[in-house]
Amino acid sequence: MLTGTALVAPATQAAESAPAAKAAAAALPTLSAKGAFLLDDTTGAKRYGKAADIRRQMASTTKIMTAAVVLNTKGIDLNRQITVKQTYRDYVVREGASTADLRTGDKVTIRQLLYGLMLPSGCDAAYALADAVGTGSTVAARTKSFIGKMNAKAKELGLTNTKFDSFDGISAAGDNYTTPRDLATIAQYAMKNSTLRTVVKSTSYKTTTPTSTGGTRTYTWYNTNQLLGSYTGAFGVKTGTGTAAGPCLIFAATRNGKTHIGVILNGTDRYNDAAKLLDYYSGASAAKTMKLRKLPAGAQRD
Repeated sequence: MLTGTALVAPATQAAESAPAAKAAAAALPTLSAKGAFLLDDTTGAKRYGKAADIRRQMASTTKIMTAAVVLNTKGIDLNRQITVKQTYRDYVVREGASTADLRTGDKVTIRQLLYGLMLPSGCDAAYALADAVGTGSTVAARTKSFIGKMNAKAKELGLTNTKFDSFDGISAAGDNYTTPRDLATIAQYAMKNSTLRTVVKSTSYKTTTPTSTGGTRTYTWYNTNQLLGSYTGAFGVKTGTGTAAGPCLIFAATRNGKTHIGVILNGTDRYNDAAKLLDYYSGASAAKTMKLRKLPAGAQRD
């Protein structure tokens, strides 16, 4: 769960509609989301948009860019071990943030940290990655550098309505925002990486790490994205929830030979919103009978 201040948005934009022929055949789904976007992953074409260019906070969906920056860093070694610092644990306690429960002194690889980032939405994992991949002589300098890399990547992708002031979505000033259209573009870019696709389609992940005392520790993480294992064909991507952002979801699925990537921002029924859009544009009818995969007791929620 992330907290942050509300973002002042530009003037409200009318929801964009589907092509007239499609709309005539069946009514567009009604969504709870204040903002939404769906694109065809094969062609990149827009399929649906609702307030597609209105800026909103994005909570932990921010972590899709965190992962993208890490994985697209030149020469990145996914097997490089990072020693967990007490600073990372103190941070999640102070912020009341979602966590991978990384233990101080454990040596965790960058690959393992990506699972800790994307499945339980670990803000400690995000901190560790930013610290490891950023440049500078201090933790503060390295994390600031990493956020700069996130903004540089957004600029490279041609996104003019996205700004990051955070490596995980926790934004004290509320200056961490995007739009449904921009976030879908980020997701499509990020999902070109095969390692990330493997990570985000996993409903759970179990791994072991060396501890500071010479032993080993086992971590088991569960994916907070309940669309996985609930909607046939879903293979990602990331949840997010915040006081100002509301419930958010980046989703991806292949149904009836059609692959779509979509975004729900501030949607009180985000999973059904996603399923309705996927059904409508792939000619499926799974949303009506979908039962969400239940998370184990004690698993992170986001």
